[in-house]
Amino acid sequence: MKTIQSDNYPIYFEDSKAELVKFIKAGNYSRFFILTDENTAVHCLPAIKDQLGDMDNYDLIEINAGEESKDIDFCIGIWKMLIDFGADRKSLMINLGGGVISDMGGFAASTFKRGIDFVHVPTTLLSQVDASVGGKTGIDIDSIKNIVGTFTQPKAVFIAYDFLKTLPQRQILSGLAEMLKHGLIMDAAYWNTLKTSDLSQPSEELIHWSIEIKNKVVIEDPTEQSIRKALNFGHTIGHAVETNSLLTDKNPLTHGEAIAIGMICEAYLAHKKTGLSSNELAEIVEVINGLYPKYPLKETSYEVLLALMMKDKKNQSGKINCTLLDRIGQCNLDNICTDAELCESLSYYIGLQ
Repeated sequence: MKTIQSDNYPIYFEDSKAELVKFIKAGNYSRFFILTDENTAVHCLPAIKDQLGDMDNYDLIEINAGEESKDIDFCIGIWKMLIDFGADRKSLMINLGGGVISDMGGFAASTFKRGIDFVHVPTTLLSQVDASVGGKTGIDIDSIKNIVGTFTQPKAVFIAYDFLKTLPQRQILSGLAEMLKHGLIMDAAYWNTLKTSDLSQPSEELIHWSIEIKNKVVIEDPTEQSIRKALNFGHTIGHAVETNSLLTDKNPLTHGEAIAIGMICEAYLAHKKTGLSSNELAEIVEVINGLYPKYPLKETSYEVLLALMMKDKKNQSGKINCTLLDRIGQCNLDNICTDAELCESLSYYIGLQ
């Protein structure tokens, strides 16, 4: 897989762990810090340490796994550890983990001493095709996802495909939702390839293609003023469903499972509002429902879900804003949706067999 050049930084695929070591040595950093959670510390960190060899000018920072850790209190803990370890402006943060690590590690680094360099070593499918690429950092406040953050590009991203072999199937499915989204919003050929592929362990080629699609979008619009809004398809409703599940379910939805629901609902809205054909709506529903288990969404949650959508950072003038589709492979930006329309889309999902 060839290296992809993003917004002033490379995304490495071949020999990425060795490339990481070359990058650290070339950067002449005073110290570097590896941010992990308890899962990546066990399954992925040893492979990185093997590559580091006798390099010893680094420290480890470990946080709890899960979205619940992506808040200001954990971020303060990271900052304090950087202070305790003597981090200066010539330090480097290596974010080794999934989307939470990428989002929060990037935010902590981009704000510590007004910004230190950071790189991403994404270890989940979700973080490889989504969180690690594009320069978005962020934390949650009061269960509102990514409401505080920065647009700060990493210095490099290192994609190690073998890390995906450590993941349970449910985490593969979580990342797959973002890959499906990339096809739906930008590339019908990619969507058609995905729907006929074995997606139990997506190939390196499919992952590379997905990253190419996202990278093209974020290079054109790095701060989400126009076309980057396309990447929000499925996320207005999906984020609300995800947050509500985190607050109410013993076994909460993963990000991708919630976005899958959001894509079905927002595809329905696209059929009603922007001309998505009934055949393509049916195709989207068939593919997504064939991959993800049906979630017992309840009408009694509509009020809470609408309140969560109202707090979404993508809204305009106090109105809920969605990215929809004209057809598979072509998005339609900035669609204001009423409460009635949003509830109708949720009811559509509930009514699916």
